[in-house]
Amino acid sequence: MSTSAWLLQPRRVFVTPVVAQHRVPWGMVGIEQAIADMGKKARDGKLTIEDMAGGTFTISNGGVFGSLMGTPIINLPQTAVLGLHAIKDRPIAVNGKVEVRPMMYLALTYDHRLLDGREAVQFLVKIKEYIEDPRRMLL
Repeated sequence: MSTSAWLLQPRRVFVTPVVAQHRVPWGMVGIEQAIADMGKKARDGKLTIEDMAGGTFTISNGGVFGSLMGTPIINLPQTAVLGLHAIKDRPIAVNGKVEVRPMMYLALTYDHRLLDGREAVQFLVKIKEYIEDPRRMLL
């Protein structure tokens, strides 16, 4: 059973409630609703131990606090953590010319005992593709 967690700051305390696959309807709408529901529970101080247990993967969005780049640390015993950072205009090369484009750094920290580097990088590339063109998630 696959589960995921994300960092949430309801009252200056970071928590990682878990969105468990068996508790969430399939699809982006179901996941989005589950995250919203869990966020409300956290803000209201109503998270249970069950809400916090069993996570295997965390998504940490330091970008909302202005983080430009960093490497998140795995919340043991989880397998990996994906760090998202602030979207900022940066100069990049496009067809041999320098252009200013919005850019965001991603960082994936993973336990190499459990995940092979090739699969981890392929996952990170897929996340990049989804961010660049969200329609791909619907295919």
